[in-house]
Amino acid sequence: MKSRAFTLIELLVVIAIIALLMAILMPSLRLAKDQAQRVHCVSNTKTLAFAWFMYKDENDGRIVGGSSFEIKDEITGKPIPPWVRGQTAGNWEQQKRDIREGALYPYTGKSEEIYRCPGDRRKESSSGTQTAFRTFSIAGGANGERWGTYDPIKLYTDLKNPAIRYIFVEEMDTRGANLGSWQMHPRRTGSTWVDPVAMWHNKKSTLGFADGRAEMHEWRDQGFIDWNLRAMDSPGSFQFSMNPLADEREDIEYMAKGFPYLRLK
Repeated sequence: MKSRAFTLIELLVVIAIIALLMAILMPSLRLAKDQAQRVHCVSNTKTLAFAWFMYKDENDGRIVGGSSFEIKDEITGKPIPPWVRGQTAGNWEQQKRDIREGALYPYTGKSEEIYRCPGDRRKESSSGTQTAFRTFSIAGGANGERWGTYDPIKLYTDLKNPAIRYIFVEEMDTRGANLGSWQMHPRRTGSTWVDPVAMWHNKKSTLGFADGRAEMHEWRDQGFIDWNLRAMDSPGSFQFSMNPLADEREDIEYMAKGFPYLRLK
């Protein structure tokens, strides 16, 4: 019996139907993928926040060093154990080693992947020296380097209202890796930005708080959103520090209110 082949018209109809189905399904698939990445990112941040919380319980209330740079205790002169190590933007294997050598690593289940958001689009370059593996940074006021307008906390008991104080921030450091601490200038009035945040979740970022919880925060001010998107899309032309417009201060006021510090100067 002779088999019948598809005609050209029939093939075109089949192709058109497949294309239509793909057009219908792709947005749903992207949404499902983004939702899964959000859940995973929040879970990773919660693990980091809980590890940060456990560290102080086992160290007489002292919190881990919040910078990747070496900082010395102002009283004893001894180095403060940093949560991760790393002075430069090395390749991914070096950055993972910096994570493993950090004081927080034993409290995280000893997994480098906890320190990365699955939605982070930065990849290791062919030279092995450019882009960040670690997504998250600690806010400078949580035992990080001093930054002008505040004194950082050293003890957990120094922290007022821990439920609203974020510790971990998704950062977009354009220098090739997230170095130091995440910084801003919190003030009683007129707070300003210093470092950008990473918005890997459609104008949202994950924050980890001092009470061990984590949440996805949605940004509101378009000027702030555009500034961060420039850091993500065009890092070579990005300029650190930004003073938001008078009518775009919702995001800066939220982050200034939740920034951890001992006192403002």
